[in-house]
Amino acid sequence: MNKLLLLKLHRWISLVFALPLLVIIVTGLILSFEPVTQVAAVKPGGIDAARVVALVKQYDPDGKARGLSINPAVQHITLLGRPGTEIDLASGAVTDRPALAGTFQWARMTHEHLIGIPGLTLISTIAMVTIMVIGILMGLPRLRNTLSGWHKGAAWFTLPLILLSPLTGICLELGLTFAGSTPAPAPARLSLADAINVVARDHDLAQVNSIGNRGGRLLARIIEGDELRAYAITPDGLSALPRNWPRLLHEGNWSTIGSLANVLISVVLLALLVTGVLIWTQRRLRRPNRARAFPAKPVVATSQSS
Repeated sequence: MNKLLLLKLHRWISLVFALPLLVIIVTGLILSFEPVTQVAAVKPGGIDAARVVALVKQYDPDGKARGLSINPAVQHITLLGRPGTEIDLASGAVTDRPALAGTFQWARMTHEHLIGIPGLTLISTIAMVTIMVIGILMGLPRLRNTLSGWHKGAAWFTLPLILLSPLTGICLELGLTFAGSTPAPAPARLSLADAINVVARDHDLAQVNSIGNRGGRLLARIIEGDELRAYAITPDGLSALPRNWPRLLHEGNWSTIGSLANVLISVVLLALLVTGVLIWTQRRLRRPNRARAFPAKPVVATSQSS
């Protein structure tokens, strides 16, 4: 394919989707730090299961909450599905959400649901992959100490990482897990309070990230080492679910290295987006100068004698 045509496609797709991609990348950068903070917050023995169950029964007597999340760093639990129910375990009172947790929540909602337009996140992510594929088709670059040279070099040297991030994001949007066949979702027969007791039998609640009803099943997400594992909750106990590698890789929850890799990916993607726009802007600003540098020759009128 014509390299000039590929360059124009690469440039204009980037410009059209520049704003949504900027939002996705910046919020992704913020979320890259979340797994590290979750692992660092684990304090063995710091959460009393009986206390959590009592507060859940107190603030959710009708059982309408779809789950809860636990923040051992500040000794808070949050009832999911009941807005504003952030509970301090020490006092038992409703309190404000910590600034860091609130930032992560805002970043996640914005990252997954761009300005509330259905499908915009998926379309923008596909556009990001398309931009990268076009860049590959244009061939290996000539590396020079220029803005354009650094732009191309950063893209090529980090290509596997920056391509993996949007590809796993598309898998999440489409519900692809590559985990093989899984049992059909069983009806959730346990109350939230009973589910907490089941989880607490085998795991320290300080390691529990969340417990909730998803897809018709009660699931628990538990930090084991520096990995976030998913378990199905049944009256008989917990059953480990197959790893959802697209989610683990995309969110960086498979290890501390994964979280740090996501930080690098977000920084490189942000740099590529910014430098790409700057390169286009510089070229647009240089065009009038070129026109002035080569003024048009005056046309001399000639008359014809009859």
